[in-house]
Amino acid sequence: MKYIIMLGDGMADEAIASLGGKTPLEYAHTPNMDRVAGEGTQGLVDTIPAGLSAGSDVANLAVLGYDPRQCYTGRGPLEAANMGVPLGPKDVAFRCNLITLGGATGRQLVDFTADHIPSDAAKIIIQDLDKQLGSDSLSFFPGVSYRHLMRWKEGVGEMETIPPHDITGREIDGFLPSGAGAGQLIELMRRAQVFLEGHPVNRNLIGKGRKPANAIWLWGQGRAPALEPLTVKYNLKGGMISAVDLLNGIGVYAGLKVLPVARATGYTDTNYLGKAAKALEALEELDFVFLHVEAPDEMGHEGNLSGKIKAIEDFDAKIVGPILAGITRFDAFRVMVLSDHPTPVTLMTHGAGPSPFAVFSFRREENRAEGQPFGETAARAGKILVSPGHLLMGKFIGDWRSFVAEKHHPA
Repeated sequence: MKYIIMLGDGMADEAIASLGGKTPLEYAHTPNMDRVAGEGTQGLVDTIPAGLSAGSDVANLAVLGYDPRQCYTGRGPLEAANMGVPLGPKDVAFRCNLITLGGATGRQLVDFTADHIPSDAAKIIIQDLDKQLGSDSLSFFPGVSYRHLMRWKEGVGEMETIPPHDITGREIDGFLPSGAGAGQLIELMRRAQVFLEGHPVNRNLIGKGRKPANAIWLWGQGRAPALEPLTVKYNLKGGMISAVDLLNGIGVYAGLKVLPVARATGYTDTNYLGKAAKALEALEELDFVFLHVEAPDEMGHEGNLSGKIKAIEDFDAKIVGPILAGITRFDAFRVMVLSDHPTPVTLMTHGAGPSPFAVFSFRREENRAEGQPFGETAARAGKILVSPGHLLMGKFIGDWRSFVAEKHHPA
């Protein structure tokens, strides 16, 4: 049996008046996801446990079958795993965004991505930050675009931090780290801003009409988690396809093989077709592939309605379509499409509500085949809710026929 999960990050949304009361997912032209839902089984999955932040880290752990309440320690250590940054038992890894501050006071968070700074430019900045501000205990590591890492050896990780994408357009002073150890982080961020103000890379970016990466934002801290590999948990060999360190890091801890794809960017210009081809190629040897696309989430954070619709349509046409066409080369298979969490364009940040999922099996008796299109409204009408969400993976890999027959309800 071959299994593939195709996840459009942040695809789920809310009804929008200008779309005739439809969500972006319902408004977009998605014949391939509609086929999975209409010929398969559609429902809602609750990936964000009460009390945990609505983020891709928590949500994707749940999608892969892990209970975030038991294993989630923070976003930073998950990204560190993919970047090859070792963590001792007392070390704390922080996500380090390059951001743009501005506005009348110079303290407004104008762009949490620093204008989606190119990775080559960002690498120079992060390496220079490490030379300038690093020490025996503090180190900076370059990642992709605006997404980087800071490691604090034997550091403090219990302070409160805020994701920068939650405060776009706001003055940062009310959202700085708080609690034990926060003073050291705030001072580090202040020194970084002073250093970056006149950095040659930023002068070059400004000269090209781009926003500068004139500050850093530290958040998502945690210590190394302990996850049971999927090779043990579900007795399968699997792979992870994603352009972002977070998902690949989850894959590393989950025992999945990280499968790189050329020109995969984590944005709307990503290599969709290359990801689909890599997934089908990998399934020749592996049992399971998790294919993640970040673009819908990025458009949600930007509040870009037309961009989100386009990202969803690209996901459908260039990921789901080729996978459905190619998966039939295998005698036995199940495919799943879903959103990990909502990222409403009106809010420009993550939501914690359930998201739609749909599963299609090669076995006719494992499909409800109700003929409904894929989307939030139809998923609610189907009256299937998987809650807590980490139960879905076990059903998908295991006895899906019994799950469909009993029309699963919340635990």
